[in-house]
Amino acid sequence: MKFVPLKGRGTAENPPNRFEPLFLEPDPEGMDPDAPGPRTVFFKDSSRSIIATNDSPDVGFEASINPYRGCEHGCVYCMSGDTPILMGEGTIKRLVDVRVGDLIYGTVREGPYRRYVKTSVLAHWTVEKRAYRITLADGTELVASGDHRFLTERGWKYVAGTAQGRGRRPHVTSNNKLMGVGSFSAPMAKRSDYQRGYLCGLIRGDGLIGTYPDGRPERANHWQHQFRLALADPEALGRAGGYLLEFGVETNSFVFQEASLRRKRLTAIRTHARESVARITELIAWPSDGTVDWCRGFLAGIFDAEGSYSGGILRITNTDAAILDNVVRSLRRLGFACVVESTRGQRPRPLKHVRLRGGLGEHLRFFHTVDPVISRKRDIERQALKSAADLRVVSIEPLGSQTLFDITTGTGDFIANGVVSHNCYARPTHEYLG
Repeated sequence: MKFVPLKGRGTAENPPNRFEPLFLEPDPEGMDPDAPGPRTVFFKDSSRSIIATNDSPDVGFEASINPYRGCEHGCVYCMSGDTPILMGEGTIKRLVDVRVGDLIYGTVREGPYRRYVKTSVLAHWTVEKRAYRITLADGTELVASGDHRFLTERGWKYVAGTAQGRGRRPHVTSNNKLMGVGSFSAPMAKRSDYQRGYLCGLIRGDGLIGTYPDGRPERANHWQHQFRLALADPEALGRAGGYLLEFGVETNSFVFQEASLRRKRLTAIRTHARESVARITELIAWPSDGTVDWCRGFLAGIFDAEGSYSGGILRITNTDAAILDNVVRSLRRLGFACVVESTRGQRPRPLKHVRLRGGLGEHLRFFHTVDPVISRKRDIERQALKSAADLRVVSIEPLGSQTLFDITTGTGDFIANGVVSHNCYARPTHEYLG
């Protein structure tokens, strides 16, 4: 059978040889003579020497001068550009939009478990290849090339392969289960109801608002109007100030407290205008029946104000009955299971914690569904790679040729739509002799 050669300087094949067990050949069904050749991308490198040496009996020289290194686009691992990738701040971004230098999550093995760790994107690739759709039992869908590998309960496996012959290699079948938490929730728009809910949660949790009699004798019949929101995290303060401005409320920013050995620096926004304080009071009023968007915004705001996430436990803490009731109601409205726990300590009123149940998969669904803005509270680093999600492979279907993408990362993998995916890699000179 005659294969159409791949155009350009790159290569997507590695013929059989006695020195390297891995070999790659063109897929005859996926060859397109009109397909564009792979694009060569050059990066500056700080190598100590351009002289490469070898002691292989199959290479007729001991040293060579190499003005470049890398795979010259021998990449075979690639996925659809729409694949959501788990970023280092806990958000998701499409694979096509990921850039070199971005911080994302990968995994490393520590003892009996693989654990999530942050890693950097070192390279970003584009290639035209035959694609397959992999569907899992929980509804997760992934689109990747046949040469792409995913982590299964039995190790790394290719998307496509055969049980015998030259195409024989470990490949995914319906007997396999992929590793991870399952599909990510798609980001949703932050409309007016979401913004009102966010302001309600954040300001009721951490703000000060009210109208008080002016205590000065010369102003006995005057009232003082005050709104102040002081936070250690500028991300939440910036979002709140922006939302208030969209509702016509202008605020002034100032340093509420300088940093010390025991305290973080606090910045704040405030206003003393009567109309502005009245407008904020209206915006954070409890709704008679909050919409789904309001519930999303309220949970994001109250989590930024009073939430915590550590040791794999996500909870929102308060003493106010109205706040706690709305937290529970909003979680259930969005399909989350939770439990309310109490601790008293030295407090006059018991401190209540609303704890989200379901493990890391539900925690990530919470982050992506409600979208709190404080990134330090979305950190999943060092959590073990374990989940109750049903990630059994249901089907693998060919889709034809597509433009696919991949990345090189510091850990050698990344999290693609909730499952662990192998990354692309740049080949060191002379390492592969095929």
